[in-house]
Amino acid sequence: MTDHLTLLQMNDSHGYLDLHPELFYAAGLPEYRMAGGYARIAALFEEIRDARREQVFAFDCGDTIHGTYPAVRSKGEALVPVLNALRLDAMTAHWEFAYGPEQFRRITRALDYPMLAVNCYDDATGDLVFPPYTVCETDGLAVGVIGIAATIVDKVMPESFSKGIHFTLGNEELPGQIAHLRDEEGVDLVVVVSHLGFPQEVKLAGEVDGIDVLLSGHTHNRLFEPAVVNDTILIQSGCHGSFLGRLDLTVENRRVKRYSHELIIVGEEIRPDPEVVDLVAGAVDPHRERLSRVVGETRTALNRNSVLEATMDNLLLQAICDATGTQMAFSNGWRYGAPVPPGPVTANDLWNIIPVNPPVSTVEVTGQELRAMMEENLERTFARDPYQQMGGYVKRCMGVKLYCKLENPPGLRIQEFFAGGRRLDPDAVYRAAFVTGQGVPAKYGKNRENLDIRAIEALERYLSRGPASAELRGSVMAI
Repeated sequence: MTDHLTLLQMNDSHGYLDLHPELFYAAGLPEYRMAGGYARIAALFEEIRDARREQVFAFDCGDTIHGTYPAVRSKGEALVPVLNALRLDAMTAHWEFAYGPEQFRRITRALDYPMLAVNCYDDATGDLVFPPYTVCETDGLAVGVIGIAATIVDKVMPESFSKGIHFTLGNEELPGQIAHLRDEEGVDLVVVVSHLGFPQEVKLAGEVDGIDVLLSGHTHNRLFEPAVVNDTILIQSGCHGSFLGRLDLTVENRRVKRYSHELIIVGEEIRPDPEVVDLVAGAVDPHRERLSRVVGETRTALNRNSVLEATMDNLLLQAICDATGTQMAFSNGWRYGAPVPPGPVTANDLWNIIPVNPPVSTVEVTGQELRAMMEENLERTFARDPYQQMGGYVKRCMGVKLYCKLENPPGLRIQEFFAGGRRLDPDAVYRAAFVTGQGVPAKYGKNRENLDIRAIEALERYLSRGPASAELRGSVMAI
């Protein structure tokens, strides 16, 4: 018997409720166009469902209820009605834990679909915090869906994210869950909805037999063609809700015989779903006046689409150096943050850049500590074993210049290190600025001081002085 099935994927939408600028690569310079918004995603979902007569399942790989002002201000709750209107079938998570596990549990109880995590455990009981799987059925097919949450939540994220819970990779749990779904639940296909990151998921698919489809998240890959590893089809679909993944499957005798894939751009030309337009307005309108205020101008296109350094973070680092009087600054290598084309900068743009708005801090750190900190960060970003990759992009730096061999072993990647225009002195003490909890880990440095200014206020002050430029400086160079 031959059956047909369509899987839809949303990943790393980061709370972007409505249209926003997005960077699109081209043969020449990158282009900035408007894209995204849950009302357009809803319209695409419904169009595909109508055409496929409900032989469609839609999944969310997480990083959904955090990343914009309405999302963070409401601790994720503003997105619940919008997400329920999308009629998703299951999700997994990462930044969802930013509000603490109890708040996320509260959110999941309000959702009309299950949160799945085969790898999230209660510290006290050892039990799974969320169901490991669900079974989705059409007239002819039963599909077992297993979720894997981000393993890094309790390893490199703030401690509050994982209070009372811990995470594994999920690779050891998967074979037993797949066997249970195949042998006891009698499913025809096994789909994994994951937020480990594409390198980790490629390795996992190669190690674990029996996964038909793996929907990937976390690393913001725009896969125009699926990867096939150990007979597993893997797709990932960008970020910020600017893209959706569509995978059409032909299934015979409990196996995928043929497939086709499309990475769909959620373009401005798509007519939005009217019901979801109203729901989005309900989440955004209370904040629209505050967020639409113009706070300055950028001459540089601001984005976070590059691994070693990014213009968006250069602007942030310039602002906190200005606020603290330091020549050196560090921040996290976040991936999220919708681009800001050259021109006016609004308060909304600033909240997209750094939605948690932490305090600005200073610390005294030795040259030896600086080198160790950056070697550690490079290893977490470029570890040869994907399972040891533990973060976003390379830590963002201002006032230093590193020349690195990224292919080198751990601890031996940095070839040259300059600080303040001179070769790094391992015994010297340097004063650096950072955004609290996200720039210089607590084990490095001393005499930490939280200043009476937060990141967004620092950005506003900096931009108020006139048009800003934040060009790439070559702070971290691969050689």
